[in-house]
Amino acid sequence: MATVYSWHAAPTANTTGRAANDASLEVVRPTDSTASVERLSISAEAPDWSREQCSPFEWRPARQLMRAVRDYKRARERGGLLGTLQRRAATIRHRFWSAIAGADIPVNSARIAGGLMIPHPTGVVVHPEAVIGPNCLLFQQVTIGTGPKPGVPRLGGHVDVGPGAKILGGVTIGDHAVIGANAVVLTDVPAGAVAVGVPAVTKRVVLSRHRDSA
Repeated sequence: MATVYSWHAAPTANTTGRAANDASLEVVRPTDSTASVERLSISAEAPDWSREQCSPFEWRPARQLMRAVRDYKRARERGGLLGTLQRRAATIRHRFWSAIAGADIPVNSARIAGGLMIPHPTGVVVHPEAVIGPNCLLFQQVTIGTGPKPGVPRLGGHVDVGPGAKILGGVTIGDHAVIGANAVVLTDVPAGAVAVGVPAVTKRVVLSRHRDSA
């Protein structure tokens, strides 16, 4: 039996009787919401390489850009004359697709796990030392770089980052977290939580446990 987690926002009532959001996490009973099951059925540990797959001649700038990054890493690990030639070829392709995509993801970004999806790559900027876990999703105008807290961001597995969001400094984003559009994240975000606002605050979510046959 495999365990699958689903999530949804959980408003709570404050003293005025209005709905309020809390920064804590809560586990509740299983529900029958198919949409919530699908959200966290994506693995935070095993990369889904089909999310990056494309043929050499396919016009998919973001995927071609990541293909060049992956090829560069493999060529560097291979070494020798063949590795050097492949690394130079990957660098040329990377420069071309970076210009087409309008994104700044360094070719030597060696800490990006597989399954990264960038549906609209324009304006995406990633620090070369940033850690991005498996099956993450970055929308347009996302910046992942240095900030007031020393170090660079570390994103867990299956983190979705909304358009225009900024994740800055040595912060850790937990697995299955969601960063809202235009949020500026300067502190850690727990697993499964939703961070919104400037500066970002963590909203409470509900994690529902489902059982599916393995």
